[in-house]
Formats: sequence, C-alpha cells, structure tokens
Amino acid sequence: MPKILIVDDEKIIRATLKEILEYEKYEIFEAEDGEQGFNMIAEQDFDLVLCDIKMPKMDGIEVLDKVKTLDKQPQFIMISAHGSIETAVEATKKGAFDFVPKPPDLNRLLLTVRNALDKKNLVTETKVLKRKLSKKLDMVGDSAALTQVKQTIEKVAPTDARVLITGPNGTGKELVAHWLHQKSNRADAPFIAVNCAAIPSELIESELFGHEKGSFTSANKQRQGKFELAHDGTLFLDEIGDMSLSAQAKVLRALQEHKITRVGGDKDIKVDVRVIAATNKDLRKEIEANKFREDLYHRLSVILIAVPALKDRKEDIPVLVDKFLEDIALEYGTAKKSIEKEAVKKLQEYPWTGNIRELRNVVERLVILGNQVITLDDINKYADY
Repeated sequence: MPKILIVDDEKIIRATLKEILEYEKYEIFEAEDGEQGFNMIAEQDFDLVLCDIKMPKMDGIEVLDKVKTLDKQPQFIMISAHGSIETAVEATKKGAFDFVPKPPDLNRLLLTVRNALDKKNLVTETKVLKRKLSKKLDMVGDSAALTQVKQTIEKVAPTDARVLITGPNGTGKELVAHWLHQKSNRADAPFIAVNCAAIPSELIESELFGHEKGSFTSANKQRQGKFELAHDGTLFLDEIGDMSLSAQAKVLRALQEHKITRVGGDKDIKVDVRVIAATNKDLRKEIEANKFREDLYHRLSVILIAVPALKDRKEDIPVLVDKFLEDIALEYGTAKKSIEKEAVKKLQEYPWTGNIRELRNVVERLVILGNQVITLDDINKYADY
C-alpha cells in the first residue's frame, strides 16, 4: 500500500485529503507544518508527499529543497491557495511532480496522485535494474593484470579517445567496453554493440550504416544503422578483425568525417559516436596479410587495452567462482552453494583456454550436478577437464 504524507497547516484540508485518499486505499500520514513534515520524511519512507506552500516554520519550497539532501526522495505534489504560474514553475524546477491549486479538483487530484506514484515506481524499478546491471558487469578480481586494466579505464573513460581492446575469446572484452561507456560523459546515451564476426559480409554495411528502401532485394523499408542508433553514445565493434575490407573503408570515412551514408542513399548523415573496437586477432599480422587496413588500425588504436587471459590472473579465480555461485543462485532462485578450498585450488590448476566464459560454464555445471557444498570429488566428476 503506497504511503502518502500530507503536509499542511490547515487541519480541515488535511482531514479532507486524508478522507479522500484513504477511500482510494492509500496509507495516509499527517504533518501540521513544514518542519514536522521534513522530520517525518527523514525518519520514514514515503512514496508521495502532498505539501502546502505557505506554512509556518518552513514553507513547502524549503521542504522540497531540504529533502534533496536525503537519500530517500519521494515524489512531491505542491498544493496552495496562493499559487501562481511563477510558483508552479519554481516548484517543478526544484523537482516537484506537479502543482495543484486549492481547493483541489477531486478528479484532477486523484489522477495526479496516481501518475506521481507511477513515476515513483518507475524510478525505483530503474534504479534496481541499474544496480543489477552494474553488479552483472562487475570487473571481479584484484590481480596486478586486472588492476592495470581498471586503472586504464579510469583514465581513458572520461575522454572521447577511441579504444582498441585486445585479448583472447572469453576474457571479457565487451565488459571493458561497457565500463568505458558507463564511466564516460556519454553514459546516459546509447551503448550499441555489433558483433562483426556474426554478420555476413554482404550485410555488415547495412547493419552499420543502414539502408534506404529498395536498395537491395529484401530492403522493404528504410532502416537506421548502428552508427545512427549510437548517436551521442558509444558504438562497440566487437571482433572488428573479421570485418570486410569494403566495410572497413566506410568505417574509416565515418571516423574521419563524422558522417555516414546509408546503403542505396546519397545523403550524408552526421553522427557523433565514440567508437570502441575489440578483437582476438593480431591486427598487425592481419595488416601484413592485407586483411586489415593499416590506416583504420591507427584510427582505432589511440588507446590500446590488452585484457589478460585467465591463466595470467589465476589469483582472481576464487573471487570469480564466488561471484558465479552467487549469480547462478540468483538466476535459479535457489540458495547459494559453497565450495571447499581444495576444490577451488583444483580449479586454479586448470589452463582455462576458454577463459572466464569457460570458468562460468564449469561453475554452473557444478551447481547443477554437485553437492550443496561443492567438493574436490565434484570437481573431478563434473569439471570435464
């Protein structure tokens, strides 16, 4: 049941609003002035505050300002018999959801309350999802090799410098790209990832740059490409070493001129995109074999980040295993399993040619097939070395 606080120095107004809102099945609390209202907000969690503006001790705008200093931030609807357009504008600029004049129109009041509570729920859900995503994208480990990667991310992320991420498959190159985006000034804009190895060479240009209707047989309508979708944000080109030479030439032009042309079109479209690329190939060797453009390599590799293989950071395996046990328990809705120290030591002896991706798969197999406390015997049975 949503909790609503009514802050008003007029007892009859509080009583009227309380009766109306309790009939709608809301849990109602009252405060007779701004100071008492603020203290109640500081002590309890409210979903919504209906707050008068003209009050003794502390007016409604002051309450709204002071609540910003708290971790908890309920939605505010300001109410006043002395309102004006200027007052309403000031209140909304300071973060109020809406302004309702006295005496309030019943239908409008209830609609505004419902909308404010919907927004509160949406804000809460967004925060939860962001926390889950942030946890999912954690870079786990304190090894020297990983610490070096983290330090580079901290320095490079706030800039618009292009980054080339290298490393074997399964090491977490996309994770590095995500962190570069999350810690950048573009964090609120889109992060668009493209796996260049998964797209047929004849479709890669359409995927990146979009196409006009009728530009090829199956082009039934106009389509934006990933460069356009990533405008103001970050475009992550994974496995760029697998991109065709013709597509490489167009990517180079986009980086040089900050504009693209859709397949089948003749109109230049300006794009503001930070490009981060990744590869598991040695691009120097690809250049020598005439499979990768040297000029594009130099455009992409302003900053190089080499993600270490798991065999080069085995001291991180215990914390990685613990994280995977927690994540898998959450996914399956079961209690988190534990693992014996000897079993973890055994896992540290394995070469992990598939890197973190392989380790995660093995831990999931152990969770499904092993005991509640995963033992060395479970490792020998199910790790499938």
